Amino acid sequence: METTVANGKVALVTGSAMGIGLACAEAFAKAGYITVLADIKEPTVQAAKLVEEGYQAVAYRCDVSDTQAVEKMIAWIVATYGRLDAAHNNAGIQTPQRPMAEITDEEFDRTVAVDLKGVWNCMRYEIRQMLVQGGGAIVNTSSQGGVTGFPGQAAYIACKHAVIGLTRTAAIDYAAKGIRINAVCPGAICTPMAEELMRRNPSLKTELVRDIPAGRLGNPEEIANAVLWLCSSQASFVDGHALLVDGAFSIH
Repeated sequence: METTVANGKVALVTGSAMGIGLACAEAFAKAGYITVLADIKEPTVQAAKLVEEGYQAVAYRCDVSDTQAVEKMIAWIVATYGRLDAAHNNAGIQTPQRPMAEITDEEFDRTVAVDLKGVWNCMRYEIRQMLVQGGGAIVNTSSQGGVTGFPGQAAYIACKHAVIGLTRTAAIDYAAKGIRINAVCPGAICTPMAEELMRRNPSLKTELVRDIPAGRLGNPEEIANAVLWLCSSQASFVDGHALLVDGAFSIH
């Protein structure tokens, strides 16, 4: 999808070292945004590649579960570029797959810290800046599991449901202030993490595709197209929405 924006708009993508986050960062940069690629492992190489291709991008190391680190990141973006027009809060982790009662306190707390509190941390500082400048757009990454369920992933799925609730409530709070807040809910996407799982379990891809009416896995770029659209003026009246991008899995 080709979407162009005025020069000088700034976008932030967390969890952008690989997979969906990287595809989204690339999409923002190619659409003309100055793009900040943030990840707990600073995505220097990924940002440098975009710069080499003629786009405006910069890497930033941030642990989104650390409130002070997120506050510092947003302050740095504003001090460096003067504003923040779009933010994709994508950073997340998964717990080991096992029944709910077997998940440890440490695993649960870490999942909540990144997948839920991380989104909370980013949103509140993004929103504060967007209030100052008079508007902006935020997209949070939930999951198809945010509207359904998935065996062995209770902590992860609980967080993804909560992200939708947080998105919808914040959208109501700030709709009149020119800030649109939506969520994207990816289905089974062919990311490096998924590819590694399929290498370990050769039958996994067949099992996944069997339950997807579209008959295939999604690509990270398809999620990026959705995120870029949600942040664009083309989606100016779309607010508080959880957009499923899952090949009709959730309604099958």
